[in-house]
Amino acid sequence: MDLIDRADSRKHPRMNISQLEADISDGKGFYTGRVQDISRFGLSISDIPSRLDKSADIYSVILDGPGTHFKLLVRPVWEDADGDTKTIGAQIENSPWTWTEYVMKHEPESVEEDWREIH
Repeated sequence: MDLIDRADSRKHPRMNISQLEADISDGKGFYTGRVQDISRFGLSISDIPSRLDKSADIYSVILDGPGTHFKLLVRPVWEDADGDTKTIGAQIENSPWTWTEYVMKHEPESVEEDWREIH
């Protein structure tokens, strides 16, 4: 499945994000990556060392950025390897309410909200 197919099959569109670093654990070690995009129920993380165990059912992820700190449990959905690093897409299984609030701040306004403002 290529990236276009993944994007088309998502219930919640992902938003590009910068300045979020991810420390991710497969239960055996911790690795650092960079968050590429987020949604309320998923995210993708790039620049992860290929040593991250792809057979792990759940990863523990700590996200840090300017004024933000979140601890999530995620389930890997897809992986793209690129030499010594890889990018993973994951479904969020457990997150604090502050994560939902953070994502909502970055979501584009809906067409319905725009219509109400005009009328």
